[in-house]
Amino acid sequence: MNTMLRKSVLGIAGLAFTGGVFAGPIAAHADARPVEGKPAAVAVQGDKLIPHGVQGAQSKIDLNGEQLANAKAIIAATKKAGLPERAAVISIATSLQESKLENLGHLGDANDHDSLGLFQQRPSSGWGTPEQITNPEYSTLAFLKGLKQVDGWQDMPLTEAAQTVQVSAYPDAYAQWEQQAADIVAHNWNS
Repeated sequence: MNTMLRKSVLGIAGLAFTGGVFAGPIAAHADARPVEGKPAAVAVQGDKLIPHGVQGAQSKIDLNGEQLANAKAIIAATKKAGLPERAAVISIATSLQESKLENLGHLGDANDHDSLGLFQQRPSSGWGTPEQITNPEYSTLAFLKGLKQVDGWQDMPLTEAAQTVQVSAYPDAYAQWEQQAADIVAHNWNS
């Protein structure tokens, strides 16, 4: 990533963080259950899906049919983009943090600006039209396009890769979903 772009991203991240400090935690994320953080138990996950082990305590939610369908759509888009399973883990963990894998429309006053869809992408920030952003394939491909522009994303902790694309006010929050995202990918990548 060139120096000018990196400085711009870091500057925006600083502003987003400052806004997040004053705004407080997002209430929509309060329904997650923390679970014991531990390294991946499955060797395949340790090599491909969670190369660094999980970072910190993990959260987990029960998925309904719509959420599982959205996770499968993220996996399908990742395959379409020609990216490996690790990209799907990062994408699903990001969506778990941003929307709990729900394709959210405008939430009125509870909404973060004009954020929409699985990744809470903003039309005003150039992610696409509201119709595009609420299309699971489009929004995933847009996220993955950003991820591919992050130098070394394959070798960095999930939360760092996700934060570089998303520029969230809560940069460490993505890490809590790594185990559940890896489990979803492990169970659905070949189906």
